[in-house]
Amino acid sequence: MAEKLKYFCNGQFKESSTDTYYDLYNPSTGELTGHSPCCTNDEVLAAIAAAKAAFPKWSATPAIKRAQILYKVRDLIIERMDELTMCVATENGKVWSEAEGDVLKAKEGTELATQVPSLMMGESTMDASTGYDTVKYREPLGVFAGIVPVNFPAMIPFGWMTPTCIACGNTIVLKAASLTPKTAMLMAQLYKDAGVPDGVVNVVTCSRNEINTILEHPDVKGITFVGSTPVGRKIYEKAAASGKRVQCLCQAKNHALVLADTPIERTVAGVVNSAFGCAGQRCMALSCCVVEESIADKFVAELVKQARNIKVGPAYDKSSKLGPITYKKHQLEVIADIEKGVKEGAQLVLDGRDCKVEGYENGFYVGPTVFDRVTGDMSIGTDEVFGPVLCIKRVKDFQEGLAEMNANPYANGSVIFTQNGYYAREFVRHTDGGMVGVNVGIPVPVGFFPFAGHKNSFFGDLHCLGKDAYRFFTESKCVTTRWFDEEEMKKTEVSTWDGTI
Repeated sequence: MAEKLKYFCNGQFKESSTDTYYDLYNPSTGELTGHSPCCTNDEVLAAIAAAKAAFPKWSATPAIKRAQILYKVRDLIIERMDELTMCVATENGKVWSEAEGDVLKAKEGTELATQVPSLMMGESTMDASTGYDTVKYREPLGVFAGIVPVNFPAMIPFGWMTPTCIACGNTIVLKAASLTPKTAMLMAQLYKDAGVPDGVVNVVTCSRNEINTILEHPDVKGITFVGSTPVGRKIYEKAAASGKRVQCLCQAKNHALVLADTPIERTVAGVVNSAFGCAGQRCMALSCCVVEESIADKFVAELVKQARNIKVGPAYDKSSKLGPITYKKHQLEVIADIEKGVKEGAQLVLDGRDCKVEGYENGFYVGPTVFDRVTGDMSIGTDEVFGPVLCIKRVKDFQEGLAEMNANPYANGSVIFTQNGYYAREFVRHTDGGMVGVNVGIPVPVGFFPFAGHKNSFFGDLHCLGKDAYRFFTESKCVTTRWFDEEEMKKTEVSTWDGTI
């Protein structure tokens, strides 16, 4: 029987008064599994109010105490790893190893947040000016909101957003993805079990109308968004206009430059992993390879060979290597994008449109798909497809390849495959990508570095994760102190530049 989900507010799971629900499906089977509420505006306001009410006590809790609670969260993630992994696999469609990785990244973000006592430390100088001492503190701001996409239901809300936010002493309202909310609700219970006080973490599902309430609400001090570029741009503009801190992590069209000296089989293995992992539904998927013409035929032949050997199957079958698209509408959108590429004149050398899995014929599957001879004026090679679709662009040399890559309006990640140190260094220096790989197909750094997209892949000033995250979730306060000696007490005049020079 399909489950009717609740929302999580002020430490309690509550049934929504809405009459609008989102249908939830198991993408591996196409089976209806539940319904998530489109929370009413009043329910979203109640979540914000709960977060605001919890802030004074939570922000006054010593950082080491907050870290100790997050240690308990981390331990519960480990204890319930299989349950969380199954939840991700069942609602999102990631194959088992990918779903487990999604949860492990939530664990990683939690572990990093336990370092908050040292990472929130300020700076100080005695005699900054003669007799004047200055200390800079970092303080929490209040209520933050996280707006979450469908593709990483554990890592993004509970690895990127929540741990660092609350470790710094803030509270949070998460707008979970309405089509993949079960993992978020399971994590909310886990946070409660670990001893996170009521109101510190709140989770709702809602429509864009209620999101506008979050974006404009004066008690919400900052917004973290992960999703498409058009939506991210609007959220950035609206939230910034309301005086909020904003970081919007958006879509991409990541390219790899493949030079003639690269070992082809190993390079293709890295490309296949990056392009088709998570069914291509990640903003760091490698969706274009810019290949030197002299090796392009061999490269494409090896690529098709390895891609054909990928086992497509249900997410929770541990032998599956490529799972389904998360929901039916998007499956159809990916297929439409493939058809558009054919119409544009790209050469379809591996077609995943009619992918069927025996026993799971109603699942939302798209098989590995490869286009060759894609040019810069084709949308298939410029716009994000967000599915297991890889494009090959042929170029004559390094310089033409780099120019082709940098012409793209997105710049999350960029990769070069080569054994030539000179070209690798030149690439690192001149690529527009914010996260760069040298013979690394998915150049996402470990979480103590920032997730640093550029151009139309990011709107904001401070990136997610790393030291940037602690700056985003706190504000600095500088305190200058002067203690009078007996001579100073006798003075009757004070300089206009008192203590500043």
